[in-house]
Order: sequence, then C-alpha cells, then structure tokens
Amino acid sequence: MAANTTEAKLDLVKKHIKAFPDFPIKGILFRDICPILKDPGALTAVIDLFEEHVRQTHHQVELIAGLDARGFLFGPLLAQRLGVGFVLIRKKGKLPGRTVSVPYTLEYGQAEVEMQEDAVAPGQKVLLIDDLLATGGTLSAACELLRKNKAELLGCVVVIEMKDLRGSERIKPATVFSLIQY
Repeated sequence: MAANTTEAKLDLVKKHIKAFPDFPIKGILFRDICPILKDPGALTAVIDLFEEHVRQTHHQVELIAGLDARGFLFGPLLAQRLGVGFVLIRKKGKLPGRTVSVPYTLEYGQAEVEMQEDAVAPGQKVLLIDDLLATGGTLSAACELLRKNKAELLGCVVVIEMKDLRGSERIKPATVFSLIQY
C-alpha cells in the first residue's frame, strides 16, 4: 500500500530504521538507515517528506550540501526534486582541487571536513542534509564551513535526530528538521 499522508510516510520510514545494540561500541544503540535505501517506497517517503518541508520552509534554497557519506545518499535526490544543485562536504583529503576545511573534535580525536573552494558562492542560500544528528560534531563543523565560505545557511535536515544527545544545541543558530526523533 502506498504511503499517501505525512503520517503514513513517517510510519513507513520509521518501520525501515533498524536498531543495532552495542554498535559500534558497547552501550550505543545504532540506528541504521540502510533498510530505507533497500525499499523504494521508504526512500521515496523520505524524499517526499524532505521536499514538503523545504518547499514550505526554505522555498528560496539554491543549493543542497550533503555530508560525507550518508548525506550523499539523500541530498542529490532532494536537490533534483527541488531543481537545485548539490555539493559535497567530505572528510579531509577526499576532494580534488583547492579546498577549504574546518577542524572539529570527536570523542576520540580530531577530524576535518572540507569542500571545494568554489563549491558555494558568497550569499548562496544552502541547506545541509545528513542521515543522523547525534552529538552534532560533524554537522556543526559543516555549518561553520559554509559560514566560512560566506554561504547563507538556511538550516539542516536529517532523517534521524537523537534528541537526548542534544546535537541541535551544538549547531545553533542553525535550525534542524528531523523526520524521526529518538
């Protein structure tokens, strides 16, 4: 049966999120979006819900920026639906040409995110996309990277938000729209 209403689409998405206890380490309950990608109806529901939100809230969006690597799965599909471009925000050392990067701290060390120097024009209205918001470290760095490049960050969209980890507080003043919250 096709998911036609917002509630039915959200139910379909939630049904396709698989929980893995003690992954990647003991005490973590990992929420996996891979089953969404295997099911065309669930994937369509995710993009439908994102599109509906963006058209209502960020109708002026000019570019979608996706985070390495799962933002790459949803971002191009959403960008295509909206008729806008898509750019990659990757881990350091993965992009050719001149890049701009921002370092950030992880629980276990340091990392950097980067984008190509000419990926975003100053003043361009950009929306960030990823699969999951947990502690907010990577998403916060991506927000900073876009600001460093003088983009106008409209907000962030994610499939899943782990509310108890309070990642949305770390990326303020940027806003977060999440389909599913745990």
